[in-house]
Amino acid sequence: MNALILALAYLRFNWIRSLVLVAVAALILAVPIVSQVLLSGSRAALTDRAEATPLVLGSRGSQLDLVMNALYFSADRAEPVTMAVADAVWDTGLGIPIPMNTAFETNDARIIGTSIDYFDFRNLKLAEGRGLAVLGEAVLGADVAARLSLGAGDTVVSSPQNLFDLDGVYPLELNIVGVLAPTGTPDDEAVFTDIKTSWVISGIGHGHDSVLDAQADEGDIVAAASTLQFNRITPDNIDSFHFHGDPATYPVSAVLFVPNDARASTILRGRYLDPENPVQVIVPRDVIGDLVDRIFRIKTLLDAVSLIIGTAALAAIALAIFLSYRLRAREMQTAFKLGARRGTITRLLAAETIILLSSALFISFLLILAVQTRGDKIVAWLLAT
Repeated sequence: MNALILALAYLRFNWIRSLVLVAVAALILAVPIVSQVLLSGSRAALTDRAEATPLVLGSRGSQLDLVMNALYFSADRAEPVTMAVADAVWDTGLGIPIPMNTAFETNDARIIGTSIDYFDFRNLKLAEGRGLAVLGEAVLGADVAARLSLGAGDTVVSSPQNLFDLDGVYPLELNIVGVLAPTGTPDDEAVFTDIKTSWVISGIGHGHDSVLDAQADEGDIVAAASTLQFNRITPDNIDSFHFHGDPATYPVSAVLFVPNDARASTILRGRYLDPENPVQVIVPRDVIGDLVDRIFRIKTLLDAVSLIIGTAALAAIALAIFLSYRLRAREMQTAFKLGARRGTITRLLAAETIILLSSALFISFLLILAVQTRGDKIVAWLLAT
């Protein structure tokens, strides 16, 4: 007990050295396990969502960019297609197309313009409020709602594409009508609207608010100071919102397709095999499977590098402790001359080492536990960036 008390007193007196040793040892112990947890979580998150999505239609080009944006709402987006693609798939009667427009953001969260079918397809449930009903409404993912402290009855404003484009897109104020229950998927980090609302954000649809001051005399045209730069869809002006051009030409980032059966899936894929066709059909399971295989081939190399670095770091810690003991040689001689036995001195040094290692193990355990608890959130955030 005396050795333990003396060891604690010494470590507390040399607290900077003690903290450095504990922090380094904790990281060395935790990093390999944390990396395994995150890799396993990433693999599960990627493969589970990909396997649950039968087909994705989009612009011909990078299949990975298309899948990552359509399934995980990443920032890398392929060229958009048009609503005509979704209409053409619908006309085949082979299944249900779910158009998605992912071009906009709000408060660092992706705005997903889609149809009501998406919520049934992903089995998304409401934890608060109601679902989408009219233009200008939004439903928040669980993490977005918690991060922004928002709920039904609040509003969010879409981010403008270009602050210096006077003819471009103005932000749209979205009325929050519901919050989704947590799913542990990228849906928790998204803001969902009707796809027509996303077209309003892009400027294809708009309403005409009066610029006349309510107090102006009849015949005078005076711009009211209350006119805002962003659009606001209210019960009073919703009837004035309209769209220009052919709806078949409106932009769509991707189309998720839920076939009636395996035969319908095969038939649809066969219709888009022509490399000259600007639209491609992708099986997400195959694309993500190739990505995961590449990641885990690289993981083998990373494991070897981590082992080498970890061994070198542990050796460095052992050397630091050894040199510390060497520097304390005169201190130990003084203790011995004062009557301390060599066994007592050995117990003192052993107690210091045990305290340092125990503290490092405890911190590494807390770090691993935190990553395991928040692993789904961390993986979803990493996939979206």
